[in-house]
Amino acid sequence: MPQWHGDLHKRKKTGGKKKAYRGKRAYEMGGNPTETKIGEKKLKIERCRGGNIKIKVLSCDSANVTDPKTGKSQKAKIKKVLENPANRDYQRRGILTKGAIIETEIGLAKITSRPGQNGVVNAVLIEKS
Repeated sequence: MPQWHGDLHKRKKTGGKKKAYRGKRAYEMGGNPTETKIGEKKLKIERCRGGNIKIKVLSCDSANVTDPKTGKSQKAKIKKVLENPANRDYQRRGILTKGAIIETEIGLAKITSRPGQNGVVNAVLIEKS
């Protein structure tokens, strides 16, 4: 179900209610967030404004992990989500977002892409501190 991001329902600077002078418009429409889970890879292609397409990852079991020391990338299986600064419940639910720290078969990695918007899970290896 789309979400409406128009500002006709908001209030004026004075605190009074705005009177709706027109209806809703399609360009004010938004969508629900794509919460990418760990599992068999599933993609969703969505049409965006201007006829562009957005590829969303609904679930993924591997990530493109780059080693910053060597600069080489390789595909690695995702074992679990260790930490997610976006939302404390995302770590428990295993949701992949940008900035989440994941455990892979290579080691710990931080997700650098936006899986719900880019259509791919990219990550950078991090050192254990």
